[in-house]
Amino acid sequence: MKYTFFILSLFFSYALFGQHWNESYTDALQFAKKENKPIILVFSGSDWCPPCKKLEKKIWQSEEFKTYAAKNYVLYNADFPRKKQNKLSEEKMTANKQLAEIYNPKGHFPLVVVMDQGEKILGKTSYKKATPNEYIAHLNSYIK
Repeated sequence: MKYTFFILSLFFSYALFGQHWNESYTDALQFAKKENKPIILVFSGSDWCPPCKKLEKKIWQSEEFKTYAAKNYVLYNADFPRKKQNKLSEEKMTANKQLAEIYNPKGHFPLVVVMDQGEKILGKTSYKKATPNEYIAHLNSYIK
């Protein structure tokens, strides 16, 4: 019983303090306006793009980024998986394609777009060989 309680405590504390990737861009936008935080919009190919996988593993999944992002950013991942088993809902795929038409018309992957709450683009970047803290500093260089 104590073991189960311990595991559940860890899970809930992680959920409270970990980063939160919004389920929809609309939700991300509303939350950014409410919290007065910048939006980190990521275009990725989670199951086919090697640099996207590196960005996920080395930056987004790092404890440094998770902790910092939870307090300072609103996150949305516009993913474009290719494998059948990773297929997104038709609604989400359509929404991601619409975002790509506006913010990623050249189809670069990964593409990280830093925006303010009014959807003004502050900067764009991609995967960089950097530590999580260096990458955070790079993202913050676009935020004035």
